[in-house]
Amino acid sequence: MTDQAQVLAALDAVRDPELDEPVTDLGFVSSCTVSDDGDVQVRLRLPTFFCAPNFAFLMVADAYDAVAAVEGVRRTEVVLDDHFASNEINSGIAARAGFAESFAGLANGELDELRTDFVRKAVLAGTDRVCRPLLAEGRTVDDLAVLTLGDVPQSSELDRLRARRAELGLPASDASALLVDATTGDAVGVEALPLHLRRARLTRVNTEANGSVCRGMLSHRYGTRGEGQLEEIP
Repeated sequence: MTDQAQVLAALDAVRDPELDEPVTDLGFVSSCTVSDDGDVQVRLRLPTFFCAPNFAFLMVADAYDAVAAVEGVRRTEVVLDDHFASNEINSGIAARAGFAESFAGLANGELDELRTDFVRKAVLAGTDRVCRPLLAEGRTVDDLAVLTLGDVPQSSELDRLRARRAELGLPASDASALLVDATTGDAVGVEALPLHLRRARLTRVNTEANGSVCRGMLSHRYGTRGEGQLEEIP
C-alpha cells in the first residue's frame, strides 16, 4: 500500500525551476494525503499570490507526474492554492493539457525552452559550488582548465552538477571536462575561464539570494512548515 512517505519522496525530485531546489525543502507542499485505495491529493502553495504562472505550472505538472508514477497510486490530484492563476493551472493539469492550452490566447507556446534555460543556470551555479572549494585549497585557474569530473573529490554538489549536465545532454562522465559551456558542452578554454567562473559565481549568488527571499516571503505569508520540509522555515 502506498503511504505518504513514498509520495513525499517522489516530490523530493520536483524542483522550483528558478531556484533548483526541491519543492519539499522549500516548504511549497502544504499537505499530502493518501487514501487506503491509493488516491493521492497534494496541495501546493507559493511565496506570493503573483508568482510567475509559467514557473507555477511547471511545478504543478512535475508534481503530478512524480506522484502518478509512484507504485500503488490509483488516482492523482495536485492542487495549487492561493495563486492568481490557480483555476487555469489546476484545470489544465487535471485535464493533462499543456501550458499553451491551459492559457489559451495568452501563452505563446510550451515551456520546454524555459525549463532548459533554468537547467543551464543550474549548471553554472553548480559549477561555482564545485569549483570554489578547489580554488580555496590553492588550485589555480590553469589547474581547473585541465581537470575532469573524475578528478574532483566526491560530494553531493558534484553529484548535483553531474545530474544537471546529464539533463541537458552535456558530458557528465568521469572523463568529461570539469568546466564546459552550458549550451554546447564544449570544454572552456583557459582564456575564457575567468569570465566563465565569474558568471558561474554570479549565477550561484543570485540563485541563493532568490531562494532566501522566497523562504522569507513564504514564512511571512503562511508561517507554517511544509510537508516533507527538513528544516523549519525562518
